[in-house]
Amino acid sequence: MTQTLLDQEGRQYHLQIRSGDIGRYVLLPGDPGRVPRIAAHLKDARLVAQRREYTTYTGTLHGAKVSVTSTGIGGPSTAIAVEELVAAGADTLIRVGTSGPVQEFVRPGDLCIAIAAVRDEGTTQQYVPLAFPAVADLDVTLALRDAARRRGLRHHVGVSHSKDSFYGEIAPERMPIAPRLRDRRQAWVRAGVICSEMEAAILFVVSQILGVRAGAIMLAITVGESQDELIRTAVEAVGILIERDRQASNSG
Repeated sequence: MTQTLLDQEGRQYHLQIRSGDIGRYVLLPGDPGRVPRIAAHLKDARLVAQRREYTTYTGTLHGAKVSVTSTGIGGPSTAIAVEELVAAGADTLIRVGTSGPVQEFVRPGDLCIAIAAVRDEGTTQQYVPLAFPAVADLDVTLALRDAARRRGLRHHVGVSHSKDSFYGEIAPERMPIAPRLRDRRQAWVRAGVICSEMEAAILFVVSQILGVRAGAIMLAITVGESQDELIRTAVEAVGILIERDRQASNSG
């Protein structure tokens, strides 16, 4: 049983949710403003809780309860969201976010599906040593890939890079450790990393430790790319998982 901090009314301290407020499937955008946009693709979605960077809606998809919760930006807030969602009953978590392309073949507007993530951040080091990999769940990853294929969208499946400093990546030249940042960036390029963002590694590691499934799909952006197809693909992937989970349960 996951141990988390509850308030005096028995709600998860940060997310302000209780068991029963959310579904086992949860979509995780970073931006609270994106939550109602994603929830609009669910049936009868309603606001469950809103506090700080965390906004949660719950509705249904194919008859199953599905939730959308924002994580805020970066590792610490993402780890808190994962901890409290799992404590409230979630077991399948999908990051729905944005990223910067690392490879030249990744164009703005492409979808990037992470099979794993570089742990170039500090949060997960307070869970497990760096030798432990940040790996997505296979079933979730395949559902995301299948959804992108069904929609006929340009997409890439590969390793993402999770970092702590947004401006350390986009403006490394003004940082005191600029040479080190540039060298590390080249290492990720040469190793085949497809995109860079700030949450996937944390989601994967914390979910693995808590024994739940996690995946991530990100839109490669520069400025102004529409997130509509990202959202539709993520929701379709949840639908695929719901149906496959039911089939597995019935056959068992």
